[in-house]
Amino acid sequence: MTALKFSIEKELKGKLGRAGILETPHGNIETPAFVSVGTKAAVKALTVEQVKSLGAEVVLANTYHLLLEPSEKRVKSFGGLHKFMNWQGPIMTDSGGFQVFSLGSAFGKQISKIARSEEKNIPDEGVVGNLAKVSEDGVTFKSHLDGALHHITPERSMEIQHDLGADIIFAFDECTSPNESFEYQEEAMERTHRWAKRSLEHHNKLKSKDPNPIALFGIVQGGREEMLRKRSAEFIGNLGFDGFGIGGSFNKEDMDKAVKWVNEILPKNKPRHLLGIGEPEDLFMGVENGVDLFDCVAPTRNGRGGTLYTAKGKINIRNAEFRDDNRPLDPECACEVCKNYSRGYLCHLYRAHEILGGTLGSMHNLYFIINLVKKMRQAILGGNFEKFKKDFLSKYEK
Repeated sequence: MTALKFSIEKELKGKLGRAGILETPHGNIETPAFVSVGTKAAVKALTVEQVKSLGAEVVLANTYHLLLEPSEKRVKSFGGLHKFMNWQGPIMTDSGGFQVFSLGSAFGKQISKIARSEEKNIPDEGVVGNLAKVSEDGVTFKSHLDGALHHITPERSMEIQHDLGADIIFAFDECTSPNESFEYQEEAMERTHRWAKRSLEHHNKLKSKDPNPIALFGIVQGGREEMLRKRSAEFIGNLGFDGFGIGGSFNKEDMDKAVKWVNEILPKNKPRHLLGIGEPEDLFMGVENGVDLFDCVAPTRNGRGGTLYTAKGKINIRNAEFRDDNRPLDPECACEVCKNYSRGYLCHLYRAHEILGGTLGSMHNLYFIINLVKKMRQAILGGNFEKFKKDFLSKYEK
């Protein structure tokens, strides 16, 4: 059995977007698709049955967090992630590279991987943060759980991910802050390229002993710099990976340009995954610029906090204005939450700190985002993507 097969069904006229089928050992993914994030082998507050009922085809788990608890060896002893979490569809695992950012330059600070034009470009160079230290060999992490040190190299990342047993895994990379200088972005990108080669070499060694076919995606870095992004896409695109991740930091105002720079260079016949991006306007941007897969914690994180998506934009369901509102959350949504519960009831759950509020909010948000991308796919196949985009965004308030 091959690890992966990707076929393109239809392309957007005059753009890079396409609808396709990604075949994995645990089922097909109809692309473009939104990947539900199950960081610790669980989509927070939801059962796998609920996740599947929302239309999810694939989930993504976090290598770093599963290394800490319960450990990749324990997951392997249960037969791998599919059996451990009872998810029978495709699974992806990230490499742990994002934690270089989240436990490094972003740790304890209000720094996102997406910058806005008004933010200052303050360098955050060298040894990053309190819990992650980068060297040529790899990254030393201090566990946020107990302070224990863990050293992850490209080779170690491949071993952990093979033990976890996902269908698609990612090469180890260094995700940088959008506030880094050009010089450090270039340095980190070159290091990511060297780690990519090491990841691929070790993955190929492990494949000969692993009974499960596993696909490896290489990650393009380069921050907000056109020259670096193009260099990275050229280098990573020529290494023989099964697919590609587009990682690192972006500028919110011109993220579409960065994605286009990359996807104009990456091999057309292989899938592309935009890592950590999930707001509706960004999903449209990614799809029309050739992205096949997206993942983001925003739907469930927002859902737990009471920020819920509607066709007219996001609302904070905790607000007092919704206490006596007997309308469905979103009259245009077909999810079970919108069919069965009023805004007033949802408002009550959150204000009363009932756990059910976070579950219902997460279910709705995931359904909204997953099926928004499904509608984009259908619009590509039906030849009306531009109209669908215009109609949606004309009503949706960011």
